[in-house]
Amino acid sequence: MKAEIDFRPEVKEMARKAKEASRLLAQLSTHQKDQALCEMAEALEQNQTFLIEENRRDLTVAEKTLLSSAMIDRLRLTPAVIRAMAESLREVARLPDPVGEVVGMWKRPNGLMVGRMRIPLGVIGIIYESRPNVTADAAGLCLKSGNSVILRGGSEALRSNQAIGHILKKAIARVGLPAEAIQIFTHTQREAIREMLQLENEIDLIIPRGGEELIRFVMTHTKIPVIKHYKGVCHIFVDEHADLEMATRICLNAKVQRPGVCNAMETLLVHERIADQFLPKIAVALRREGVELRGCPRTREILTDIKEAKEEDWYEEYLDLILSIRTVNGVEEAIAHIARYGSLHTEAIVTNDYQNAQRFLREVNSSCVLVNASTRFNDGFELGLGAEIGISTSKLHAFGPMGLEALTTTKFIVYGEGQIRG
Repeated sequence: MKAEIDFRPEVKEMARKAKEASRLLAQLSTHQKDQALCEMAEALEQNQTFLIEENRRDLTVAEKTLLSSAMIDRLRLTPAVIRAMAESLREVARLPDPVGEVVGMWKRPNGLMVGRMRIPLGVIGIIYESRPNVTADAAGLCLKSGNSVILRGGSEALRSNQAIGHILKKAIARVGLPAEAIQIFTHTQREAIREMLQLENEIDLIIPRGGEELIRFVMTHTKIPVIKHYKGVCHIFVDEHADLEMATRICLNAKVQRPGVCNAMETLLVHERIADQFLPKIAVALRREGVELRGCPRTREILTDIKEAKEEDWYEEYLDLILSIRTVNGVEEAIAHIARYGSLHTEAIVTNDYQNAQRFLREVNSSCVLVNASTRFNDGFELGLGAEIGISTSKLHAFGPMGLEALTTTKFIVYGEGQIRG
């Protein structure tokens, strides 16, 4: 019988070192942090060959174990991906430093000046699957916001993540920062994650990035606050007042540009008054890209050769070239469908009607709601946040793409002149 490994001492020591490092990071100047970020970016580019070689070893194992095409797409490191990782770090360096920012200041009747100041959260644990670029993005965002980070990637990206982490740790050490500010889990067993999730005195926030199973596992096994999104069931509603050429471009981009990501469109809603004209047009464009279509009864009256959409299809995050289509009688039915089946991630309306656009923006309560634009824009970099650490569909403490500000909290600061409370 194989003896069980006791992960507790090692994991607790990692968390202890991360907490010590977080106190040092909170005191760094903006210049010191930006210098470290630029050093990290340059180091990634200089070690491109090494990174691709390590990533190739992960890809070989992934292909042998029949990992899905969507997961392999997320796993793959190319020169372009590595350049994008480096540029994301430089973009974060260019962003304003949120730490120390005073958010409002007001005077009380007794003369006290009261304000709120942004401070780091402390130690952030990030548990993620497949995407090795998350290692660099998360490390950069945490460093700029004054937080230390413990990164636990999936077993499928073990070599890639360790390679990136090794490069980043050496880079920050070269500019005098504590290497323990960035730590990479070397264990892939879930027992090690469980130990990490018990450390509520050392770790201030857990961010799981991956499938619904992973996120529910984390929620079940920790008392540490968790930022989560279970899945991205994203919708586009093509209104009767839409420009159909624009709608075709937007829907095509939202579904096929990268079908394996959380902000890809999974359900298309079409106004019944333009369905006869629009559905055949979009069906041709989508099928040309290999998309399998499934439709409601009204949709199948027009697209007679597509599969029937079952009830479970409306809840499904396919992460693949599959799309469900429903014909609706107007903006009200579209909003009702999203309220019932959506996951609070990303929704869009295509319309030239101002009132319908405004109603959609007001009544759809997902983390990002767009008018006449692809759902693929719900991304921290695209929305001007620099790199993102994830997209939260929890309304507390953050909602939507999480950039630097979402990795801080605020404390009250008070200036007095000798006031005492009576």
